[in-house]
Amino acid sequence: MAYERVYLLPLAIFVIFPCTFLGTYIAAVLLGHVEPDFPYISDAATYSPESCVFGQLMNGGTVLLVMVIYIRYRQIDEYYRSYALTSAVIKHNKIALWTGFLSCFGLSLVANFQETNVIIVHLTGAFLCFGLGTVYIWLQAICSYYLHPLANGIIMAHMRVVLAMVCTIFFILLSITGVISHLEFHGKDPRKWYPEDGGWEMHVASTVSEWIVATSFCVFILSFVQEFRTINLEEPQIFLTLERNRTSSDNSEASPIIDQSSTADEVNVIVSQEGGGIIT
Repeated sequence: MAYERVYLLPLAIFVIFPCTFLGTYIAAVLLGHVEPDFPYISDAATYSPESCVFGQLMNGGTVLLVMVIYIRYRQIDEYYRSYALTSAVIKHNKIALWTGFLSCFGLSLVANFQETNVIIVHLTGAFLCFGLGTVYIWLQAICSYYLHPLANGIIMAHMRVVLAMVCTIFFILLSITGVISHLEFHGKDPRKWYPEDGGWEMHVASTVSEWIVATSFCVFILSFVQEFRTINLEEPQIFLTLERNRTSSDNSEASPIIDQSSTADEVNVIVSQEGGGIIT
């Protein structure tokens, strides 16, 4: 059985993540957990119940993102094998796979370890998510040039480079201004940051940068939609290997479904026979 609507995966991610960010922000403001003026994304997901909804939706989105990253890896690998592309593309593709997976791991840490509970784990997850996510975008942007014109146009490759540059600039800005703003902060609750609390300008620059980076990530994943329309997924073959070299007591307990008179050492049972490859 072949699955042809693979393009719905990056489209679903583009819908889930922004809706989660905006939904938790609105809920946190209405419940009085944050001020409406320039909070961090994670600030709006610090307290329950919005933190519970945020964690659940982000976990689901992370699973979809892992699937997209793996499918993208297999797609590039298939182009490399079919069209004899330069070996550099396979190198970039493998590095992108693992940086993408680590970025997803960081995203799950951000979703499940709130900054008010385990700040070190939360910040580590944020660094993995945004930092390695930016590296992943750069690697995929480079791969887009190798795949031109087989999989994508040159305009798409240029657009991905622009998104990579935006993520890089604002990730650096986010990191620097975030540290400075917290050093200058002398208020009571950083989730309710007011101009008189100190470091307000740096705080605004940091939070705006975070929202821009997150939005750029979502747009980048959305750019895979058109290329994923050419991909079909097939159910993998599953082989059950049953050992026949057993004692007579073991044979007496064997399943009656399998012919006991067989003298073969192994019996291979093909559960699914839809096709050999995962991506064709």
